[in-house]
Amino acid sequence: MNDIRGSYDTVAADYHEILKDNLKDNPYDRAALNLFAELVPAGPVGDLGCGPGRITTYLAGLGLDAFGIDLSPEMVALARSTYPELRFSVGTLFELELKDDELAGALAWYSLVHTPRSDLPAVFAELHRVVQPGGYLLHAFKVGDGVHHLSNAYGHDLDLDVYWYDPADITGLLSDAGFTEVATLTHAPLDYEKQPQAYVLVRKA
Repeated sequence: MNDIRGSYDTVAADYHEILKDNLKDNPYDRAALNLFAELVPAGPVGDLGCGPGRITTYLAGLGLDAFGIDLSPEMVALARSTYPELRFSVGTLFELELKDDELAGALAWYSLVHTPRSDLPAVFAELHRVVQPGGYLLHAFKVGDGVHHLSNAYGHDLDLDVYWYDPADITGLLSDAGFTEVATLTHAPLDYEKQPQAYVLVRKA
């Protein structure tokens, strides 16, 4: 986890500069986020693994009471300076400093791409803990199988593993954690992507 934190501390400024306007070019991202925003009940919504806050502010613009949590202090500092009207804090999805059933909705937007499958049940259980009954979780991830090494990204040398997942496998793990599938969307790679992407929307009964 320290490697992940250190890597994203290093790339924070360039990551933000490269991706800050990315939603304008990705209708699939917007469709998934808009559906989530339409279905989620009133209440706080956590963008968990928020990075520099670009998705958090998008959700806020859709009328949600959105706030962000990220592992990287540099990402959080950048989010706070860029979007001072929103709340951001440092934390980990494995042990969220949130009460049981606190969130109306939770977003794990590519924030588990460095998490091996063996660790996903623990994360999904933690997400289930903090989402209220009737609340929603939207999880976005890269489609495929196996682990892929990332040695350079956002203009920096890195040393990170990236995990690709089968949507059916992810849906099964979320079901095991107590969620019910609402919708799954997959799409072929866009021009700047190397593999298909998926969005799984689930609800806590």
